[in-house]
Amino acid sequence: MDQVTGEIVTFYEQRYDEAARLDRRPQCRLERIRTLELLRELLPAAPARVLDVGGGPGAYARELLTDGYQVRLVDLVPLHVKQAREGQPPIDAVVGDARELPEADGSQDATLLLGPLYHLQERGDRVRALREAIRVTRPGGPIAAAVISRFAGPIDFVASARFDERMVAESRRLLTDGVNDGSTGFTQAYFHRVAELTAECREAGLVDVVIHGVEGRGGRRPRRRSTGRTPRRSSRRRCRWRGSTVPSPISSRPAGICWRSAPRRSGEGEPQR
Repeated sequence: MDQVTGEIVTFYEQRYDEAARLDRRPQCRLERIRTLELLRELLPAAPARVLDVGGGPGAYARELLTDGYQVRLVDLVPLHVKQAREGQPPIDAVVGDARELPEADGSQDATLLLGPLYHLQERGDRVRALREAIRVTRPGGPIAAAVISRFAGPIDFVASARFDERMVAESRRLLTDGVNDGSTGFTQAYFHRVAELTAECREAGLVDVVIHGVEGRGGRRPRRRSTGRTPRRSSRRRCRWRGSTVPSPISSRPAGICWRSAPRRSGEGEPQR
């Protein structure tokens, strides 16, 4: 395990309770509602086989199980896998890396990457993860990947009243290269622009990528200071990411879900829904 991977595992096992995240704040509950809406709209009909890569403790996998899907979860963090297995209903879960999935070629009807891409800081690793998703998904099967906006950090610094000189400097750096500084509260991560995401998907072998917004303007609201005052912000700071034709500013965590079918072999028809 390399140093960056080790830091991510440590963050989720010792510093952050991912199992409670989607219930913690209104914007997180919005993320859950919108993501499930998209999955239920775009996945093939149950009982299709769905691989949830980076699925954490299984929040979405458990919902899909309840909907009648056959779900297998792969996550980098052993604690998450343990939580997924021990929850109700229990999930078939294994420890694994999105860049080298422990699954057979074409074994899944659909593959989700709702966590890995924003934890892979190198473009080559992100493309490799997308290619692995293609490999394990039957030709024509859908692949969904979530990313975080390049603007998510600066917006959060403002909303949480942390926009001091240090965070101004960090925001400038983050907007330039997209690499998150783990000392700012979140772990090792990469924040995307729209053009980067679509380019990485195409490099991996996906075409006609569709981007869906998740949280939009509801993704952030100012958090109250200890004084009880709410920091001011301009409504112009946020922009909903609806599709690949929208300019680079995007928002929320995750900022959007990229959805595309795995390439079909020559002579194959359209995938069934």
